[in-house]
Amino acid sequence: MNAPAPGPTGGSGAPDDVVLPGPAAGSDVDAPIVVSNQLWTPANPAAYAPGARGINEGIEHLREVEASGILQRDNGRWAAALEVVPTTADYILDLIRANSLWPLLSGLACCAIEMMSTATSRNDMDRWGMFPFRASPRQADVLIVAGTLTTKMAEPLVRLWEEMPEPKWCLAMGDCTCSGGRYKRSYSTVQGIDRVLPVDVYVPGCPPRPEGLIYGMMKLQKLVVDKRGTWPQRRTGPTVPEGV
Repeated sequence: MNAPAPGPTGGSGAPDDVVLPGPAAGSDVDAPIVVSNQLWTPANPAAYAPGARGINEGIEHLREVEASGILQRDNGRWAAALEVVPTTADYILDLIRANSLWPLLSGLACCAIEMMSTATSRNDMDRWGMFPFRASPRQADVLIVAGTLTTKMAEPLVRLWEEMPEPKWCLAMGDCTCSGGRYKRSYSTVQGIDRVLPVDVYVPGCPPRPEGLIYGMMKLQKLVVDKRGTWPQRRTGPTVPEGV
């Protein structure tokens, strides 16, 4: 098919009126595309295992469930009088704190490897409301001291503790952290971090497994709820027992 000759051109050199050839009358181009309203069927049914539930059967099952109305239930919240529960703000806030612990990303020695393993997909401490480690003390409320605390590192650790906002908690992880461990009575090792910080939970072991750290964090969650509203009265300095 030969295109018609272009008309006179304007100043830009482009033709002013170009007549493009259109579809012939009655051709398939003018016919609308109609898609039938039916379920999808595989082109090769033999591709699916014999006796297996087909695609159409699954769709029909979902249709039956939707038509039955069994999913239209508002059971995601309490109903009636339980929609309004009289309580105190301290109780609600501490429940939120107990289920959203934010540990600080800090490790001192080999126990830090087990602490990092606690956040991996195999152990996944996130499941119990213990969120991933924060890299800033201003975004954390739990200090997990994992490893041997030397006298040289004691001052930076106390500084990190002081930069964390209240309320905050401290967890001692490992024998070296709790009492000095194999470096007991060493000139360069602090004989337990409770000599410099107020410790809430002790997790013994050399090193403790990730399950032990998760258990200690669960004990900390229970402590947060049991001592709700009393954080201004807690100690701010060392909690080493008398005579130790």
